[in-house]
Amino acid sequence: QVHLVESGGGLGQPGGSLTLSCAASGLTFNKHTMSWYRQAPGKERELVALINSVGGAGYAASVKGRFTISRDNSKNMVSLQMNSLKPEDTAVYYCNAQGVTQYWGQGTQVTVSS
Repeated sequence: QVHLVESGGGLGQPGGSLTLSCAASGLTFNKHTMSWYRQAPGKERELVALINSVGGAGYAASVKGRFTISRDNSKNMVSLQMNSLKPEDTAVYYCNAQGVTQYWGQGTQVTVSS
C-alpha cells in the first residue's frame, strides 16, 4: 500500500516562509518523479514544482525563484520550501509520485494572510 503523507501546512504571513514535507512509503521512492501540486478554491489543480529521481527540478512560473523543491532518497521524503509567500499561494497542496502509476497524498492546507 502506497502512502504519501504531507505535513507542514498552516497559516503563513505575506512575505514569510513555510516548508511542506511529504513522507512516502510503499513504493520504490528513487524511481519516482515527485511533485507538489496545489488547488485553490474554485480553481483547477496545478503543478507547482517537480523533481526527478536524480534531482533535476522544475517550477511553475508563478513560484520560480520563491519556492525550492528537494528530495532525500535515503529518507523517502520530498520537501517544498516556500519563501516570499503571497496571498495567491493560498491553496491545498498535494504531494504526487509519478512512476508507472501515479499516487497522491491527502493534501495540506496553506493559507497566506495577515
